[in-house]
Amino acid sequence: QVQFVESGGGLVQPGGSLTLSCAASGFTLDRYAIGWFRQAPGKGRERISCFSSNDGTTEYADSVKGRFTMSSDNLKNALYLQMDSLKPEDTALYHCAAVSVVFGCESLGSGHFGYWGQGTQVTVSS
Repeated sequence: QVQFVESGGGLVQPGGSLTLSCAASGFTLDRYAIGWFRQAPGKGRERISCFSSNDGTTEYADSVKGRFTMSSDNLKNALYLQMDSLKPEDTALYHCAAVSVVFGCESLGSGHFGYWGQGTQVTVSS
């Protein structure tokens, strides 16, 4: 059973940076997509980054492109999200998630992802 535990959230001022971590256990998916999602109060869940093992590409939402970077450490079974130049509109609950899939990320929405962590809260405010 794949399990994720996110950490690293907190309160940060606009323009600041945070790095989120996602510790994975039981991750035995051979072909998969994995990424970060967020959900702000009163809004739907937004996919902000996605990596597919099938084509080796990483996609980012336009709202975070150039500011957020997803990376991984396979030895540590960890996924990271480096967030720079944070804005108040980045305030949300951030989750990592994965799905067993045989194609790229372009057609994958939150409803396709079956493995989720509980999330870590990020608040950007002065």
